[in-house]
Amino acid sequence: MDYERAKSYLEKRGQTHLLEYYDELSPNDRELLLKDIEITNFSAVTNLSTANAKRGKITPISAVTVNDIKRRSAQFESVGLDFLRAGKVGAVLLAGGQGSRLGFNGPKGKFNIGETRYLSIFEQQMANIAEVTEKSGRHFHLFIMTSRLNNDETVGFFEENKFFGYPKDKIHFYIQDVAPTCDYNGKVFLDERHRVSLAPNGNGGWYSSLVNSGLARIMERDNIEWLNVYSVDNVLQRICDPVFIGATILKGVRCGAKVVRKVNAEEKVGVLCNENGKPSIIEYYEMPENLKNKTKKGELVYRYGVTLNYLFNVHDLNLTLSGKLPYHLAEKAIPHVENGVRITPQAPCGYKLETLVVDMVKLMGTCLAFEIEREKEFAPVKNAEGNDSVATARELLKLNGVEL
Repeated sequence: MDYERAKSYLEKRGQTHLLEYYDELSPNDRELLLKDIEITNFSAVTNLSTANAKRGKITPISAVTVNDIKRRSAQFESVGLDFLRAGKVGAVLLAGGQGSRLGFNGPKGKFNIGETRYLSIFEQQMANIAEVTEKSGRHFHLFIMTSRLNNDETVGFFEENKFFGYPKDKIHFYIQDVAPTCDYNGKVFLDERHRVSLAPNGNGGWYSSLVNSGLARIMERDNIEWLNVYSVDNVLQRICDPVFIGATILKGVRCGAKVVRKVNAEEKVGVLCNENGKPSIIEYYEMPENLKNKTKKGELVYRYGVTLNYLFNVHDLNLTLSGKLPYHLAEKAIPHVENGVRITPQAPCGYKLETLVVDMVKLMGTCLAFEIEREKEFAPVKNAEGNDSVATARELLKLNGVEL
């Protein structure tokens, strides 16, 4: 894209201010700016008023409970193992985040959760995967989504650790797509005078980013029918759990979600429920107070918290690629160029635009709520101290026999 094309392109979108400093830039910086303009999805900021749409009618959802699963675990596991052995299931790790909230400067997956030895979150999760591959006798494809910020360091870490004993040709890295940041009027920010302000497009962008990277050819070639997507946060994640896979397939639904029974109404996890009769996830800060605290027979009515461990049918995932995922506005203090100078605001000044995996569940139309045992599968590492912290995760790891 040259200057004239960029100017015409931006005029149609009301974003010509991005070229304000073009004449003052070096040839190399001009090239970088034009490239940013070319890859920026400006459609994300054209309809800010439609983002964060009002919720529909919320009702409880039923789940396959822990007791139900114990009664049918052999049947579920048999079906899941058959699919794993046939190579029909793959996994996607969302690993684009940094460990800044933990006081760690680097990819969150590199954070040390060991005490007497170095044990990264990545290593622990790969150990969890090994339990499944040993049982099934086959390795599945693992796609790891990184960010522009941490990709090289993440790939290098896996290479240094010899991919934690996993076959190199089964691990595939890709970088998450980005979306522009903007002010309250939808004007896209410049991060620097020669760079457009871009940020990761939310965890709902994991599949479109995978497809855009070209890795979908592997799924097509190897006939992968299901993808288990999970986050780097939880060190007790059970990945490609054959019991979960089998239960989802036998239920005949388009996706499954591992859920945990909330400890109380205030726990900061999204809740799986029905919205206008379809499965949906209501974030803890969106749940109306009268519903959040509602009980029946001494138990929360909306009790199934999601753990960011989902199983999606690939055929149905392709339906989400047509722009149906809505953007959510995350109000932030965004560093940007103002009057030719880059500033770092202390108060929110605009929006980051994110798609969310919770909306993918809604688009599926059907979803199995699969209850897990908190002590065995839910040890998120989100905070430096307090709830869902390094300390609480370490205690749960010890409880599950992991040597720290």
